[in-house]
Amino acid sequence: MCMLTSGAVFGQFAYGLTAKTELYSRYSNPQDEIASPSSGSALINLGLGPKIWLGGENFSISGEAVAIISPFAVSLGDFKGLGAVSFPVMAKVNIGGLSTLNKEGKFGFSAGVGYQWTRTELFGLTSKFEDQGVNRAYFKNLIGELAFGFGMGGFAGSLYLRYGRDSNARSNIFTLGLGYDFNAPRLKVTTDSEF
Repeated sequence: MCMLTSGAVFGQFAYGLTAKTELYSRYSNPQDEIASPSSGSALINLGLGPKIWLGGENFSISGEAVAIISPFAVSLGDFKGLGAVSFPVMAKVNIGGLSTLNKEGKFGFSAGVGYQWTRTELFGLTSKFEDQGVNRAYFKNLIGELAFGFGMGGFAGSLYLRYGRDSNARSNIFTLGLGYDFNAPRLKVTTDSEF
């Protein structure tokens, strides 16, 4: 019963949204020995998805699933088409301010693991490369993410670094970005108490 009280480490359940602004993303498709496997973007990489938390003010675990669109992702090695989309799904451990369950503002960090599904050349693979047998299907990587940021009253902002790879398929991903978490029940309590 003590696990259900608000003072316990795992006393609060919450739900909300997480948003991402990826400052730089680089994706490397499984090698096909035909075309350059990589694609990257530093322009308008935006993501949004649901998130849940279980924990207390200084520690929580969370799960999230995000859809990220990178409309201007391109391969500098050889132009094959534009755009990329990725779907990272992760479980995280959140410490301090990144628990989003805290009332007072504080710094914190988080670490997460999961999988990411990615597809590049989203808006059409050029016929030149398609005729050579280049295929840009979704590929999956095991990923890890570290983040540092500040949170208060149901909101948290962080700078994160995500890396993933699949040694068998010889694919990998790298992302540096900003994350924004919105804990709906905690935000409601915070805004209601101000009025």
